[in-house]
Amino acid sequence: METVSSNLPVWIVAASSFAALLIALLGRWPNLREACIFGAALIKLGLILSLAPTVLNGQQIEFEVIKLLPNASLAFRVDALGLLFALVSVSLWIPTTIFSMGFLRPLKRHAQTRFFFFFAIAISSAVGVAFSKNLLTLFIFYEILSLSTYPLVTHHQDDDAIKGGRKYLTYLLGTSVGLALPAMIIVYQQTGSLEFTNGGVFAEGVSSTLLVVLLVMFLFGFAKAGLMPFHAWLPGAMVAPAPVSALLHAVAVVKVGVFSIIRVLTGIFGVDRMANAPSLGTIVCILAAITLIVASLIALTQDNIKSRLAYSTIGQLSYIILGVGLATKAGITGAALHIPMHAFGKITLFLCAGAIYQACGAKCISEIHGLGHKFPLTMTAFFIGSLCVIGLPPSGGFISKWYLLNGSLDSSQQWAFAMFLISSLLNAAYFLPIVYKAFFSEINDPDRLTKAKEPPLLTVVPLLITAAGCLMLFFFSGKLIQFANTFTELYTSP
Repeated sequence: METVSSNLPVWIVAASSFAALLIALLGRWPNLREACIFGAALIKLGLILSLAPTVLNGQQIEFEVIKLLPNASLAFRVDALGLLFALVSVSLWIPTTIFSMGFLRPLKRHAQTRFFFFFAIAISSAVGVAFSKNLLTLFIFYEILSLSTYPLVTHHQDDDAIKGGRKYLTYLLGTSVGLALPAMIIVYQQTGSLEFTNGGVFAEGVSSTLLVVLLVMFLFGFAKAGLMPFHAWLPGAMVAPAPVSALLHAVAVVKVGVFSIIRVLTGIFGVDRMANAPSLGTIVCILAAITLIVASLIALTQDNIKSRLAYSTIGQLSYIILGVGLATKAGITGAALHIPMHAFGKITLFLCAGAIYQACGAKCISEIHGLGHKFPLTMTAFFIGSLCVIGLPPSGGFISKWYLLNGSLDSSQQWAFAMFLISSLLNAAYFLPIVYKAFFSEINDPDRLTKAKEPPLLTVVPLLITAAGCLMLFFFSGKLIQFANTFTELYTSP
């Protein structure tokens, strides 16, 4: 694999951090503050897109910032998967910022400058993870993301927010420091390397017991991926404002978790080892399948909209982990594609939930009967987002789930095919009744809904943009598939 040396990845990662400083300085002037955010997002997005031709041509962009340990530096490498994840994170920062303006400004909510400051730091951290060349760099940015999102989760500063934030940090820092960090140290001690490598870093003849122990430590250590039983932080974090739930718990935070696991499975253990050592692939697939089904069943029981979306997210993250655990080309391609597909679908649903709450105060599914007559644009977007998460055409979710299903048939874990289908049916069971109640039921809360009308433009436009994205990912999926295939070809045998 040909590499190109360039410091551009550093500037891309740092762009939103520089914006955070400007946001803090411009707090007295909200219009300038938000203009700074849009400027930084567009610059960051433009720089990311400028790297796409090089990466799709089979090259990688690398840059070492500083050597921290022998064979372990703070270093960046941009490949197809990292560029895809960065592209999704930064592109969705823009509509979420628009939504945040419409959600926070009208009610003159407190600490808006702090909110946007930490949002920008979180985006830098997510892109830092995306561009990490080795496990040490990834771990550093992973922890920065945990710390920078804590003020966002606790933004309301009431008892529920403090309790949710405490659980958030306890789970994420406890697992990363208690499991992922020791596993990383053991890998370094055993191999002398933490660099993501085609074929993994372990030599032949390494103890299979050691590999199993390390695998489990990494799977649970990166708890942002939401594998059960280390998933409870995610429903608890739903006390955060809707924009935080939308981007950080549909895109940045949770996707950093599964992205980290993809990196470990493909670059530390190696796809060939996963395929040739059935115990490793089986452990990954079983843990992911259990989470996938159980989370979907729990989602069915939730009346609170954001709680249902939270458990849906837990299940959808396991689609990605299960796809990589299959250790097949189609499975890994489907896992990579599910990152943008699920991100667009789920962020649409969270934005819709936030818009509904802002417009009429409804938090529960039992309160939205007939709401489609009052909020036709919002509920239509909710329907499109639901299709994307379920995996039905004409939405992008169909493309990623198609690859995942094919990947399961190509693998030794063919039972995973049934898991994917059962979970998708459960997805339909907990989303489509919401749409039906909104459009085809009579209003059951006239005091609340009689005078209700479509949410303000600044909250509706972003969710329409992301809903349109769900459809465009279906009709224009070629480039995304090219990104996924470029990554898969690098890390799998011909």
